[in-house]
Amino acid sequence: MGSEMSLFDLVSQASFVVQLVLLVLVLASVVSWAAIFDRSRVLRRARRAADAFEAEFWSGGDLSALYRELGQQEKALGGLAAIFRNGFKEYVRLRKIEPDDTMAVIQGAERSMRVALSREMDRLESNLPFLATVGSTSPYVGLFGTVWGIMHAFHALGNVQQATLALVAPGISEALVATAVGLFAAIPAVVAYNRYSSQVERLNNRYEEFMEEFSTLLQRQGRRAGAAVA
Repeated sequence: MGSEMSLFDLVSQASFVVQLVLLVLVLASVVSWAAIFDRSRVLRRARRAADAFEAEFWSGGDLSALYRELGQQEKALGGLAAIFRNGFKEYVRLRKIEPDDTMAVIQGAERSMRVALSREMDRLESNLPFLATVGSTSPYVGLFGTVWGIMHAFHALGNVQQATLALVAPGISEALVATAVGLFAAIPAVVAYNRYSSQVERLNNRYEEFMEEFSTLLQRQGRRAGAAVA
């Protein structure tokens, strides 16, 4: 009886529809775990990069030197470094065009930083919608497989003269495997989505706070430059 009720036997003896449902759920689980590990790596790097850049930015060094240093790096910039570089580049460009209009220069730099922030958020939030989809739909997909399997099991009883629990139990057990696999796929995806969404939100708040502080710093620098010219 133990051999008959093994997981392998339950899956192999299930109907084609239930087997198809199980295959879809297993594939969704594998892809979601790949997404979970990928987001963990990306968000960990983003936090470390933000820590390193803020330490360098607030060390009191020259912003122009920091801008040139970032421009010499071969790897693509992201996070605070990309926001700073876009903002400072636009600030320098607009200062040459409209040296007397400090507010227009600052607003242009802020728009450029907003574009960099939007791109960074898109990068950090990648795969999160997939995790949300797996977490919300997998239990229902598994339930569909269960319902179909139970219908198949009870339909088979129509061909026998005496229905017993021993006859219907294997079919119901096969069907319930679909629900179990659906939960197995959904639970990690939901937990990961909630955790990573919170981390992305904290990074977004951190980036926006930096943008406000950097804008204030640029305003002061612009006023000093204007006063020196006057």
